[in-house]
Amino acid sequence: MRRLKATYVTIDIQADQAGFAALGISGPLLKNTEQAGFISPKPIQEAAIPAMMAGRDVLAIAQTGSGKTAAFSLPILSRIVGLGTKRTPKSCRALILAPTRELAVQIEETIRLLAKGLHVSTALVLGGVSRNQQVKRIAPGVDVLIATPGRLTDLVREGEVRLGDTRWLVLDEADRMLDMGFINDVRRIARATHPQRQTSLFSATMPKEIEDLAASFMNQPERVAVAPQGTTAAEIRQSVRLVHAKQKRLILARLLKDPAMSSVIVFSRTKHGADKITRNLAADGFPAAVIHGNKSQNARQKALNGFREGSVRILVATDIAARGIDVPGISHVVNYELPDEAESYVHRIGRTGRNGADGVAITLCDPAEQAKLRTVEKIIRMRLPVEADHRDEDIPYQAPAPKPRDEAANENARPKGGNRQRGRNGAGGTPRMADAGKGGENPAKKPFRNRRRRFGGQKQGQRRAA
Repeated sequence: MRRLKATYVTIDIQADQAGFAALGISGPLLKNTEQAGFISPKPIQEAAIPAMMAGRDVLAIAQTGSGKTAAFSLPILSRIVGLGTKRTPKSCRALILAPTRELAVQIEETIRLLAKGLHVSTALVLGGVSRNQQVKRIAPGVDVLIATPGRLTDLVREGEVRLGDTRWLVLDEADRMLDMGFINDVRRIARATHPQRQTSLFSATMPKEIEDLAASFMNQPERVAVAPQGTTAAEIRQSVRLVHAKQKRLILARLLKDPAMSSVIVFSRTKHGADKITRNLAADGFPAAVIHGNKSQNARQKALNGFREGSVRILVATDIAARGIDVPGISHVVNYELPDEAESYVHRIGRTGRNGADGVAITLCDPAEQAKLRTVEKIIRMRLPVEADHRDEDIPYQAPAPKPRDEAANENARPKGGNRQRGRNGAGGTPRMADAGKGGENPAKKPFRNRRRRFGGQKQGQRRAA
């Protein structure tokens, strides 16, 4: 089937109380939807479900936490229920791609909840866990496969998964997936699916270049935009504290003393930084769990489950947790460091204030991060209020004091006898020379002694004369 150039129809729609029945959801699926707590459709659901039920490709942009998972799951489940239980081995009827393992796990949990008692089979394909168990699960064929692109590409290449019968393809958090380097994997996966497939892309942010690239996978997609991209939920109270990096630990500890911070995610820019924040919090009397890409999938899931169940109050995370964590009751999000990509800010703070609940997002901004802060404000189209800076805090500003000139000069002065002599005596000198001094011998001189020994102990001038 020839893919036509994308055209977009923007729909701005307000949710009403008509319910999911008015959108075409009926029977046991409608009952499961109500039991899962989805009573009144959200704007993204009212806009996307009819288009998907009509078989059209959809490119949807909506705020994080606005109900995108149900928006693409309900139409697919509604169609699959009518197909019966006969499945093709090693294949799937619907494929949902997600950029992170946590998001993939959450999508499967939602689909299983919505499809309870409907004889709809699901499977997960993602890295970090047993590959053999995943292959065994897919062998008889499944209705809905939720996967991360890397592991799925491997299984398709090895012939363990066949996508020729896949009629529904969904890219959730599409901008992040294409921007994370998965573009070639996504292209290969899309080519392997049925040529008559229905393709849907959902995200909270969709930069123009990513939108154009995503449109190449689709056939005349209908663009559904219920809110401008980058829009943050009105229920989230956002603020900035202008502090120096060395003060962030002290201020974070002070913030966490507030009992209102009952469930907190602290976002770090790097994996190393996340580990360091976790150690510092433990030392300051605030035990926390940590989640980042270097942790095993079991460790990540254990930390996330503890946070969801309430046994863990503080979760420290990198941006892999900015999408895919839907934990009810997250009271606060703290940006310990601003992200490199401004769009990630929208997803980070979207972990709180979900489904109409109130939330608080606090950003600790070092002067070196001012440019990132301006970029974030441009994305969300608002200036973040400055709640306090180091001059207004009663925490003393601890700028590093310059060392006295004579002390600095003494530190830089070369000791008597030089580093070599100090190293030979095993005292002082550079670490390498000091280590060499142990045992009274400096390995650095061995080549010279060996050279003299080779020439019978003659000095260089005597060798030349000879």
